[in-house]
Amino acid sequence: MLDATGDGKPQSRETTASRAKGGLLVAGGFVAVLFVIELINMLTLHALNRTFGLRPRSADGLLDILTFPLLHANLNHLLSNALPLIVFGFLVFLSGMRVFLTALGFSWLGSGMTVWLIGDGGITVGASGLVFGLFAFLLVRGFFNHSWRQILLAVVLFMVYGGILLGVLPIMGSYISWQAHLGGAAGGVVAALLLRPKHARTPAP
Repeated sequence: MLDATGDGKPQSRETTASRAKGGLLVAGGFVAVLFVIELINMLTLHALNRTFGLRPRSADGLLDILTFPLLHANLNHLLSNALPLIVFGFLVFLSGMRVFLTALGFSWLGSGMTVWLIGDGGITVGASGLVFGLFAFLLVRGFFNHSWRQILLAVVLFMVYGGILLGVLPIMGSYISWQAHLGGAAGGVVAALLLRPKHARTPAP
């Protein structure tokens, strides 16, 4: 049943529409910021990567966890992340700002900490860990929430984007940080677990 507002319009439809609009603005705005940063990075011959890229197992590298997803190796690197960030970010945002920030935050932290702990030693940059985190969140949340609608969406997303999950395995090219992918995906799963409904946390007697 839909709750009606005072003017008789269904409130749930307004909420869905506003979240859809907000999702496009937030996800699109975030990607736009990444393009601005990449433009500055290109003008400085990617000096930002050398300063703010993530260096594993270094004390300064802990601060780089906050910045490395905002930087990219080149424009093609950013372009490969841009569309999935918008798609996955938009879909996560449909569940609300709190859900989006939680999923993004855990993906960011999981990706960064994994690279810092077990990275190969070079400088890591790129938002692909966030892509994997948001994707993993969308894949598993329906099972935690016991939502057939979300599970159906997960099946569709898996059919379209499932191939990217190979990126969490240490079989990819040396220029690809599977550690960032794996950590981001783990962070997305943790976020889905923490955000599951309370009635799903404690089995009924």
